[in-house]
Amino acid sequence: MVTLCQSTESILSRLSPTSVDKPESPYLLRKASGERRSLRPGAPSEPNAYNYNYPKRGLFIIINNKNFHPSTGQRCREGTGADAERLEERFQDLGFEVRRYDDATASSMTKIMVEANYDHSDCDCFGCAILSHGIEGRIYATDGMLSLDVLTGPFRGDRCSSLVGKPKLFFVQACRTAPMNHSFDSMSDKSGLSEEYEPALSSIRKVPVEADFLFAYSTVPGHYSWRNNQDGSWFIQALCIVIENYGTKMELVHMLTQVNRIVAYEFESCKDEEFTDKMKMMPCIVSMLTRYVYFRPKKPDIRD
Repeated sequence: MVTLCQSTESILSRLSPTSVDKPESPYLLRKASGERRSLRPGAPSEPNAYNYNYPKRGLFIIINNKNFHPSTGQRCREGTGADAERLEERFQDLGFEVRRYDDATASSMTKIMVEANYDHSDCDCFGCAILSHGIEGRIYATDGMLSLDVLTGPFRGDRCSSLVGKPKLFFVQACRTAPMNHSFDSMSDKSGLSEEYEPALSSIRKVPVEADFLFAYSTVPGHYSWRNNQDGSWFIQALCIVIENYGTKMELVHMLTQVNRIVAYEFESCKDEEFTDKMKMMPCIVSMLTRYVYFRPKKPDIRD
């Protein structure tokens, strides 16, 4: 079992809200004449932020794997239900259409992502949270593993034109190191994709290079990801705390930096085994975003 060192209130008291509640308009642009002017972030003429003025916020998928087939050798992920429920609430609050899938097989996970590659022309962005066991570059379905690239590939610019120039946001709660007593080569791949499809995804292995993707990992490469059996994972707990308090005020990467700080300084493992007691964890942000992301509330449509 793992514990949180400080209460939610004490965590929030150390987050600095002044930069959020009273912005000083740091977005200064230089005209050709050399004159400087300030623009309100998110305004239609603001070139530094993504256009979030589409009719819909977008689709947000939650894949929440708790129970695994014995052949995988993976234990039940107690506490993940709390993570999924919090994520569902928080991203609905941000205006997303949330679809949650529990205990998905490899073929189901692949199908979910491929079918989500539809026309997103009227949406601001796309988002996805994956809660499962994993190793570096691969995620466990309930019946085996598949490459993370298989899940993200359908949303690349060359496969989903309606998301070109829009943020594709992925939040991954999973370990990023090989389990004990297993080698990478011995793991079976259950992606179910054709041989022609897999090589096409190889260009985004390890560090994706496509524009407008963001990956928020619960831990850095080569390390385990910690989860409390009752309260859920450290990363998702912190993410939901920050979104609940700053989701419509703060830029996304700034929010994730707050998440990094909470997890790094406020959480610590409490285990009976000496080698896993008092352990720490560091989330990891991998961003190919080209503009800022703000989830400001949408204005109601007052047209008849």
